[in-house]
Amino acid sequence: MRRTIHPTAEHGFRLGAERYAQSRPNYPEDIVFWLRNTLNLSEQKQVIDLASGTGKFTQYLKRITPHVTAIEPVEEMQAQFLKAHPELEVVSAFSDHVPLNTQAFDAVLSAQAFHWFAHEYTLKEMHRLLKPQGHLGLVWNDRDTSIEWVHALAELLKPFEQGTPRFYHQSWKKAFQKQPYFKLESEQHFCYVHTGTVEQVVSQRLLSTSFIALLPKPQQQALKQRFERIIFKYLGKHPQDIIEFPYITYAFHFQRLDHEST
Repeated sequence: MRRTIHPTAEHGFRLGAERYAQSRPNYPEDIVFWLRNTLNLSEQKQVIDLASGTGKFTQYLKRITPHVTAIEPVEEMQAQFLKAHPELEVVSAFSDHVPLNTQAFDAVLSAQAFHWFAHEYTLKEMHRLLKPQGHLGLVWNDRDTSIEWVHALAELLKPFEQGTPRFYHQSWKKAFQKQPYFKLESEQHFCYVHTGTVEQVVSQRLLSTSFIALLPKPQQQALKQRFERIIFKYLGKHPQDIIEFPYITYAFHFQRLDHEST
């Protein structure tokens, strides 16, 4: 049965697509080496960027291969993607039903997204699309909450989640339990720092969060002020001051299984 996009993702990213493109962090340079050495990507490989969003992660795939097909169901995100990558194709589809050929791809990558559609039907469809021994890569940037002021910001956001799927909840891992499609080969962590003004990398970044983007504008503005008060309290920085926001990038490598071996 065909699923639809999670309503928080659909409406939140529809309303906040431009802010998402402008304020979300990139990824560490180490991710390029991970793509080459762990997922065995090269310029001949055919790759899917699943839930490509505005194309933040796509730029790293393009540095390795020109054969990138983006999958993205939200029209506003597609529009931002095509501004950044006008030469690429974007297929409007959900994770359980992708109108592309069976066993046509060497790898599927999904960055900052799999927690929205972490179900066995997604894995079944990715298994269909991948060649034998193909690779599935899942990547997330997560705020480094071991830092006191980052933790304070995270705690401010928590009451607004209201059951929204989140990477740090780790519930997405349940999709890989007792399924015949993929096995985890490795997990790697990289450090990354998003540098910019407090306005850009704190306020606008946090306002681009799906469940925050759904809030009325006055409530968003009030939250923005609270974000900036936290930064001033801990770091003494104003909205136009430069700040380094620490992230940890999590990269998971899964191998496609042949049904005969499971």
